[in-house]
Amino acid sequence: MPERLTEMLMDTWTPLIILWITVLPSIYMAPMNQSQVLPSGSSTGLKRLNEEQRVLHRSKRGWVWNQMFVLEEFSGPEPILVGRLHTDLDPGSSKIKYILSGDGAGTIFVINDKTGDIHAMKRLDREEKAEYTLTAQAVDRDTNQPLEPPSEFIIKVQDINDNAPEFVEGPYHATVPEMSVVGTFVTKVTATDADDPVYGNSAKLVYSILEGQPYFSIEPHTAIIKTALPNMDREAKEVYFVVIQAKDMGGHMGGLSGTTTVTITLSDVNDNPPKFAQSLYHFSVMEDVALGEPIGRVKANDLDIGENAKSSYDIIEGDGMDVFEITTDAQTQDGIIRVRKPLDFETKKSYTLKVEAANIHIDPRFLSGGPFKDTATVKIVVEDADEPPVFSSPTYLLEVHENAALSSVLGQVTAHDPDVSSSPIRFSIDRHTDLERQFNINAEDGKITLATPLDRETSTWHNITIVATETRNHSQVSRVPVAIKVLDVNDNAPEFASEHEAFLCENGKPGQVIQIVSAVDKDDPKNGHYFLYSLLPEMVNNPNFTIKKNEDNTLSILAKHGGFSRQKQEVYLLPIVISDSGTPPMSSTGTLTIRVCGCSSDGTVQSCNAEAYVLPIGLSMGALIAILACIILLLVIVVLFVTLRRHKNEPLIIKDDEDVRENIIRYDDEGGGEEDTEAFDIATLQNPDGINGFLPRKDIKPDLQFMPRQGLAPVPNGVDVDEFINVRLHEADNDPTAPPYDSIQIYGYEGKGSAAGSLSSLESSTSDSDQNFDYLSEWGPRFKRLGELYSVGESDKET
Repeated sequence: MPERLTEMLMDTWTPLIILWITVLPSIYMAPMNQSQVLPSGSSTGLKRLNEEQRVLHRSKRGWVWNQMFVLEEFSGPEPILVGRLHTDLDPGSSKIKYILSGDGAGTIFVINDKTGDIHAMKRLDREEKAEYTLTAQAVDRDTNQPLEPPSEFIIKVQDINDNAPEFVEGPYHATVPEMSVVGTFVTKVTATDADDPVYGNSAKLVYSILEGQPYFSIEPHTAIIKTALPNMDREAKEVYFVVIQAKDMGGHMGGLSGTTTVTITLSDVNDNPPKFAQSLYHFSVMEDVALGEPIGRVKANDLDIGENAKSSYDIIEGDGMDVFEITTDAQTQDGIIRVRKPLDFETKKSYTLKVEAANIHIDPRFLSGGPFKDTATVKIVVEDADEPPVFSSPTYLLEVHENAALSSVLGQVTAHDPDVSSSPIRFSIDRHTDLERQFNINAEDGKITLATPLDRETSTWHNITIVATETRNHSQVSRVPVAIKVLDVNDNAPEFASEHEAFLCENGKPGQVIQIVSAVDKDDPKNGHYFLYSLLPEMVNNPNFTIKKNEDNTLSILAKHGGFSRQKQEVYLLPIVISDSGTPPMSSTGTLTIRVCGCSSDGTVQSCNAEAYVLPIGLSMGALIAILACIILLLVIVVLFVTLRRHKNEPLIIKDDEDVRENIIRYDDEGGGEEDTEAFDIATLQNPDGINGFLPRKDIKPDLQFMPRQGLAPVPNGVDVDEFINVRLHEADNDPTAPPYDSIQIYGYEGKGSAAGSLSSLESSTSDSDQNFDYLSEWGPRFKRLGELYSVGESDKET
C-alpha cells in the first residue's frame, strides 16, 4: 500500500509541478513588462508623466494573472499557495492593498493584502464543488479608494482519483435458459465513478469477472454478461453467483475498484423425458367396486419442473383397455387407474395393461435426444366378492286385461346368484310401490298374480318394484322395476260429452239444424270410437224433430217443420240412444232439451220466456229494465228520508226499546241550583219509565224470552250516586239477557269553567268518611239543595 500511494502521488504531482514552473515566472514578470521605467529621483517628472497619461491615455485593466488551480484533498502542515494577484500599478511600495471577495473568500481562500498571494486554508473536494468564482480589487491602503475596477477570476479544483466505482443498482439478479449456446446474453451491469470524467482516467472504468468463470464472461467496456460454457444443465446446478469488478484509471495499476454480485439462475427447458419409477405395477380390486372408483396410481418422474414436467397417461395395450381408464392428477402428476365397466370375478380374474406417460409440452430442440415418453406394465387381479342377485332383465313389462280374474298370473321375474356358491333367491314386492296391494308375487318362482280388480279407466299403468334377496345373506338385495299395463275391455257405455240444451226459433224453417251433439266413451278401442245414434222406438215417428249422423262421429238435430209457438209448447224433450261398436256393444240414452225462443229476422235468439211474449209490443226489454231501476231508486230515497227524520226526532230520554248504556249524554252548562227547575235532575238516570218493568236490550237478541223481573221500588230524588250505581250493577249482574261483558257508565262530567271546581266524589283520593260537606251551605242559595243531599247521605251512613 505505501508503494501504491507513492506512485499515485507521483502521477498526480508531476504535471502540476511542471505547470507551476511554467506559470509562476509569467506572473512576476508581467508588471515589469507593462510598467513604465523612469529615472530614479525624478519624482516631478513621474508626477507630470502620470498626469499626462491620465489625460492623454484611456485607463485600462492592469491585472496580471493566469487561471488558478488547486489540488483537491491536499493537506499539509501549512496552507497551500494557490496563486498570486498583481497589478501593474503596484510599484512595490506597499501602498496598494489587495481585497478578495466571492465564493469561500475569507474562509476557504485567504489573500495576503500586501503581496496578493492566495492560500487555500481547507481541504477541497471536487465532488462537492468543482470551481469557485472570486472577485479581486486593488485599493489605496491609506484612502481605501479603488485603483482599478474589480475583476472576477476562477479557481478550479483539480481532480484526483479519490472515488472508487460503485454499482448503484446492485446486487443483480438474472435468468438465462439452461442448455443455452455460448455467448447468450444474460444481463448488463452499470457502475458509476464520482471523479471527473474529463480530466485524466480517474473515471474511465473497465469491467472484469472475479468469480463465476468459466461459466460466464463480461465485456470489459459495455459490462454485458454472457454465457461462456455450452449446455449448462439446470438439473445439475441451478444458481450461479458471479462477482463483477469495475476498476477506474482504465484498469491500470493504481486505479480504484468496486464489486457487485450477480445471481444468475438457469430457467428450465424440457430437456428430460418422463421416467416410471418401476417397470411393473401390481394392483388388486374387488369385483363389486363401483364404477369410476380409483384402484391404483402410477408415477412417471420428470427432472424438469413446471409445465415442462407435465405428462399425460394412456393405456396403449392390454386386455382391459375397455374395462379400465387412466387419468392424470393435476396436482401430483400421478396416473390414476379407474374402473369403466363392471368387473366379474367368475368371468375374468386378472387383466394386464401397458401404460404410457408422455410429456405434454415438447421442445423440438431436444427431440434428437430421444422420445419424451416412457411405458410400464400394470397387472390387475380381480378378487371375489359376495354379490347381490342378478335379474334376467333390467326391467320387465307385463300386460293384463282390466277384467282379469283375481289370482290370475300376470307374468314372472327371474334372478340368480352370480357367486360360485349360488345362494337360493326369494322374491317380494316393495309395498311402498304397491300401497293398495293390488299384486302378489310367489316368493319361490317370482310369478306375479292379481290381488284386486283393475280398472283401466282409473289407472292405465302400475309400476311396482320386485326385490330379490339371497336366503344365505339377507344383506345381498337387488331390485328391478316392473311396469304393468292394463288393457282395455268394452265395459263403459258412451254418453253425451256435455248436457246440451238446444234453442229453436219460432220463425225457423223445416230442415233447419237445431243443435249438433257429440258423445264420449271412457273405453279406448284399438280402432278408435264409432258411435251409432237412434231415437227411442216410440219416438221414431216424432212429428217435430229428426236426427242425422255426421261423418265426424257427431249428430245433428233437425226440425221437421216450422211455425213453433211458445204459447203452444215452450220446451220439448228428445231422448237419443247412443251405442258404441265394441264387443259386446254398450249403449246409453241421453235426453236433449229443446227450448222454443223468439228470434230476430237473422236468427238471433232474443227471448225464450213465455211471459215475455205477452208484454206490450211498444216497450222493449231495455226500457222495462230502466223503469224498474227508477222505481227501486225512488224506494231507496224514501226509506232513507224516513230513517233520517225518525233519528232527528228521537228524545234525549232513553225509552224502553233503548239501552242507557249505549248512550253518552254530555252537559256543558253549569246549572242554576234549586232555583233552576229546568236543569237536569239526577233522578232522570233512574229511567222511571222502565224501572218497574222489563228493560229490553238492543245489543243482543236472546233466543229465549224471559219473564220481566220485578223492578225495585223507586228511591227518593236525593239518592246517593254511589248507591245508585251499585243498584244498577246488581241489576246487570242478575240480568240473563245481558251480554258476557261489563259496561261502566261514568257520570262525572259537570261542564267547563266552574269556579268552584269539581263537585264529584268519584275522583276524590279520600274516602267518604273523611269528607265534610258543611262548606256547601256557605256557597249561597244555589248550592243549598246540593248540601242537603250530601248531608242526608252522611246521616244515613252514620245511622
